[in-house]
Amino acid sequence: MTYRSICPYARLPLDRGVAALVDGEQVAVFRTDGDELYAVSNLDPFSGAMVMSRGIVGSRGDRPTVASPVYKQVFDLATGVCLDDPTVRLRVHDVRVHDGIVEVAFQTEALSA
Repeated sequence: MTYRSICPYARLPLDRGVAALVDGEQVAVFRTDGDELYAVSNLDPFSGAMVMSRGIVGSRGDRPTVASPVYKQVFDLATGVCLDDPTVRLRVHDVRVHDGIVEVAFQTEALSA
């Protein structure tokens, strides 16, 4: 895995997503009000649109979630599983903060293709 810089941590808004394009792949990065970070594919699997970063951040129980802004399906941010249809999921990326910069992990072979 290779970590790629996305943005300064301080620029991530609470309970909102930001989209980033890294080597042709769009990711949605979220910072929750508990200062937890999540990164998932920006592609909404139901509508086919790159909109997950515009989704509604919330929770179901103790699970952080994002609802698609198009058809409102809810996804677990930690696992990517759709809570409305568990057969569908978002791709999930490891995310970290390094020297104040948010970094998202990508598979090395995907970056070289």
